[in-house]
Amino acid sequence: KHWRSFVSLCLILKTPWLWNTRECWYNYPYQPLTVDLHYYYILELSFYLSLLFSQFTDIRRKDFLLMFLHHVATISLIIFSYVNNMARVGTLVMCLHDAADVLLEAAKMANYSKCQRLCNVLFIMFALVFISSRLGVYPVWILNTTVFESWEIVGPYPSWWVFNTLLVLLQALHTFWSYLIVRTAYRAISRGKAGKWNPLHVSKDDRSDIESSSDEDEVLPPSQKHHTNGTNGAHGTNGYLSPSPCPNEH
Repeated sequence: KHWRSFVSLCLILKTPWLWNTRECWYNYPYQPLTVDLHYYYILELSFYLSLLFSQFTDIRRKDFLLMFLHHVATISLIIFSYVNNMARVGTLVMCLHDAADVLLEAAKMANYSKCQRLCNVLFIMFALVFISSRLGVYPVWILNTTVFESWEIVGPYPSWWVFNTLLVLLQALHTFWSYLIVRTAYRAISRGKAGKWNPLHVSKDDRSDIESSSDEDEVLPPSQKHHTNGTNGAHGTNGYLSPSPCPNEH
């Protein structure tokens, strides 16, 4: 995920439609598809296809269906925008979605390394970037150009409705996951009053993704929590984490 964000940034910075989104629709659909855009689409499509299939072999989380819906919508948007030569606005959507990934992965790595303070800082940065980009930049920047500017410059057409329906579906998922992030942060801060602050909770249960909405760690008594944190992967740690808490949590 880290290198995807870097590739996205390098590609999008040199495009004129980053600074003027109306460029996405001038002379549409007769816009040349450059080699770098072609390979960027292949990169993104292969990544999200791998996420889609790995869901069925990974630990099953309570938001399985939502994540599955997200992957299907994202893959559909990638294919749809490529086939309909909407590569310009498609790159904007993909780049925006890559922005927060690197911070979440870095926060997980810090937690795995028992660097809890660094994990806390990275998680806060991730939450700020995720919420501001998905609830602020996405509707103001992306939806504005796909709904209003495209209508003004190109006019509505059958695939326009499909494309914008998928984009609005993504916005609904963004809103739900932003709620989960805020709720996770609130609960972690509440626990911090008792001496623990671990926003990702990956050292306590089987959820390494912030999008998960399980509340198992709140309903299980301490004795059962201790036995469900084995390192053999049977209960979700998948052999990556030790059941012992982070050193600076004591």
